[in-house]
Amino acid sequence: MKWSEQAWLSAKPVYKRIVELPFINELMNGTLAYEKFIFYIRQDAVYLAEYGKVLAGIASKVENPFQFASFVRFAGDSIAVEQALHESFIGELKGEKNEASPSCLLYTSYLHKQLVNASIEVALAAVLPCFWVYKKVGDYILENQTNGNNPYQNWINTYGGNEFEKSVSEAIDICDEIASRCTKEQQQKMTEAFVMCTKMEWLFWESAYKQEQWKI
Repeated sequence: MKWSEQAWLSAKPVYKRIVELPFINELMNGTLAYEKFIFYIRQDAVYLAEYGKVLAGIASKVENPFQFASFVRFAGDSIAVEQALHESFIGELKGEKNEASPSCLLYTSYLHKQLVNASIEVALAAVLPCFWVYKKVGDYILENQTNGNNPYQNWINTYGGNEFEKSVSEAIDICDEIASRCTKEQQQKMTEAFVMCTKMEWLFWESAYKQEQWKI
C-alpha cells in the first residue's frame, strides 16, 4: 500500500466529519448565508497568501528538478486561484484589511512551522490536505448537489472536476515518491502531519460558518 493510501485511511474519519459540516451542505444546496461565504472568502485570501509562501519554500528545498518545477507552479497557482475566486467579490473586499481569524492563523502557523522545523517529507504531507481534501469535497458536492442555480457554483467548479485533479494527483505522487525512500518512523510523522492538517481543514470551514472573531 502506498503512503498516500495509508494516510487517507487515517484521515478518512475526519473527512467524513467535513462533508457533514453545515457550511459544506449549505454551500452544496446554495442556501449558505452570503455573509458567511464572504467571511470564508476573506479568510481564504489570508490563508492562500501564506500557503503560497509555504509551497514556494518547499520548492526551494526539494532536490528533484521536476518536483521543484511542480511546487513553483503550485505556488503560482495558489495566487491565480485566489485572484480568480475573489474577483467576483472585489466590491465587498476592496479597501478592507483582512485579519486572520484564530483558526486561520493556527493553520498557517502550523504550515510555516513544518516548513522551518520539520523534514521536507513532513512539510510535503502537511500541505497535501489543502489539495486533496478540497478535491474530494468539490467532487462530493458535484455528485450530490441538486440545486441547478447555485450562487456558489464557480467555487464548486474550481475544486470539483478534472482540471484541479491534475495538480492534486501530481502532489500525491510526489509525496508517495519521497515517502517510498523514508523509514516507517518518517512515514508515520508524515501521516500525523497529514491528519492534523485535515483537521485544520475541518476547523477552517467550521470557523467560517461561525464567522469566528477574536475575543479580545
